[in-house]
Amino acid sequence: MQNHSSTGAPAAASSTMEPAKSAASSTNSTQAVHAGEHRFRSHHSLTVPVVQTAVYAFETTADLVNYTEERFFWSEPEREEYGRYGNPTVRALEAKLAELEGAQDAIAVSSGMAAVTATLLLLLQPGQHFILTDNCYHSTLEFSQGFLQRYGIACTLAPFGDYAAIEAAIRPETRLIFSESPTNPFMRCLDFPRLVEMARRHNLLTVVDSTFATPYNLRPLPLGVDLVIHSLTKYLSGHNDVMAGAVAGRYDLTTPLRQMQGLFGNLVAPQTAYLILRGIKTLALRVERQNASGLAVARFLEQHPKVRRVWYPFLASHPDHAIAQATLRGAGGVVSFEIDGDSARAHRFIDALQIPTIGPSLGGVESMVSPLAVMGYASVAPEERLALGIRDELVRLCLGIEETSDLIADLAQALDAI
Repeated sequence: MQNHSSTGAPAAASSTMEPAKSAASSTNSTQAVHAGEHRFRSHHSLTVPVVQTAVYAFETTADLVNYTEERFFWSEPEREEYGRYGNPTVRALEAKLAELEGAQDAIAVSSGMAAVTATLLLLLQPGQHFILTDNCYHSTLEFSQGFLQRYGIACTLAPFGDYAAIEAAIRPETRLIFSESPTNPFMRCLDFPRLVEMARRHNLLTVVDSTFATPYNLRPLPLGVDLVIHSLTKYLSGHNDVMAGAVAGRYDLTTPLRQMQGLFGNLVAPQTAYLILRGIKTLALRVERQNASGLAVARFLEQHPKVRRVWYPFLASHPDHAIAQATLRGAGGVVSFEIDGDSARAHRFIDALQIPTIGPSLGGVESMVSPLAVMGYASVAPEERLALGIRDELVRLCLGIEETSDLIADLAQALDAI
């Protein structure tokens, strides 16, 4: 068994964008199918089995002693003891995620927000401070600026893409920078070399939620980021039927997270892990279709007279177009846009759509559509929504794997209806 206790920080990111292309392209369909599974198969099974148990038995007390000693001195035990501390099916998922992200380790948890909250609770202590870039998932913002303040942890919201403002927000007690790439819902994209260089110069950790990219389109860890977060509910599982999250990175950061998981019981059930493993096998096929449909739909919408503005990173009009082209293999299946009109007109457009379902998620095989002002931001005061860029006529379209031509035809008829 390999000893995982000694790890170092990854090499500094290049000052150019070119290495990110190779980092993104190194996750492929072969890895999505096979990565991380071999050591967890049993009984000559081609697929990883669902190990549905809460307890793992020992034949003798000597076996128990050996396990206990191993658990104290090795970060990845060969066997399990109790379901709260690990499960073989879940370990197989974690091994696959680690390989796909180019990480030393990955931890699967109960949801994407569980991954966000566990990471921040572990890395931050009372009296410390962190920076969160705006244009982020609203629940992350709510947790960072609301819940954490109860425990004396301060958060500064810095404008995404304004690296001078991010650096100006750094204090002596600052511990980390938390961001997304691409962001929800405006698909902003990080300049990773710039962010990582700044963070390292100030001895700060970097944490990036890469849910909208997937490791197929982007791998932040080889670019110097310390931890990557995913909502496995979205693209990685891909079928809108499970809820889970993950954190991936170096052992010196993930090992304390795993210990915290054992205390908090923030777990993924083995059946859920199995479904995510199965979903990841088609990740490349699904995301390729969503990349292609996303760009085609974005181009169609941008040219339509009833659409005021479109946010999609591979459009030349997007503020991070150059960064996106240098760092992303594809821009995914999320297209955000404003209907030229008011909320009533936007709602008529959404109601006229025949393929997408109205719902709050993304990344699955079925297309979904959200009027964000009333789905995700309904509890936010109107003036605060406007400050975040969430107008009443903003629509987030999350494309599945339906035929691109069918999706565009559906959008066209819905726009004609308003």
